[in-house]
Amino acid sequence: MDLVKITDLYDLTHSLAGEMLKRYTYPWEALADIPAIVREIGKSLPAELYEEKGEEIWIAKSAKVAPSATISGPCIIGEHAEIRPGAFIRGGVLIGAEAVLGNSCEAKNCILFDKAQVPHFNYVGDSILGYHAHMGAGAVTSNVKGDNRNIVVHGEKDYETGRRKFGAALGDHAEIGCNAVLNPGSVVGRNTQVYPLSSVRGVIPANSMVKGGRGVFPKEER
Repeated sequence: MDLVKITDLYDLTHSLAGEMLKRYTYPWEALADIPAIVREIGKSLPAELYEEKGEEIWIAKSAKVAPSATISGPCIIGEHAEIRPGAFIRGGVLIGAEAVLGNSCEAKNCILFDKAQVPHFNYVGDSILGYHAHMGAGAVTSNVKGDNRNIVVHGEKDYETGRRKFGAALGDHAEIGCNAVLNPGSVVGRNTQVYPLSSVRGVIPANSMVKGGRGVFPKEER
């Protein structure tokens, strides 16, 4: 059974967007509304904890943002989050509490749950990364098919997303190895580990290991 629903992948208490994500069944259904979600949340953030710096850019006073980072709204950067030198936030982005967007990383139309880590040379577009999800150096989401057709998520059945752009949905505690590629429409279950240099597509079950070209195995098998 495919566990690809939002409630299968995420503990919604670990994101400012948690209550709003309950409106949707599947993660890709929320992607078109991320900018509106960010705006709605941003306007209600407490002034004692957040400052609006620029048009529709809300940054927690406790967050660390490098001067060389480039940020476009709508964007929220959560409490104690870290935005490192050269990061590029293109808008429609919610960075959770204690999350990391690292050096030379690019984020666009995405939600990073609390404590998600995107620390080194990563691209995250049209994606949702769960609580404590981690992308190793150079790992990227590929959010558009080469033929520009709408993306279908391939699992035990095919899920028609109706979207031309959808990168990945990473469940809580998913671990993506260095230089791995998450092909359009990848859904990685909770607590799953993807080996470095792997090319991932479709639904990867929770508590699994993806070992490059060697297949998918239960995580306890080493």
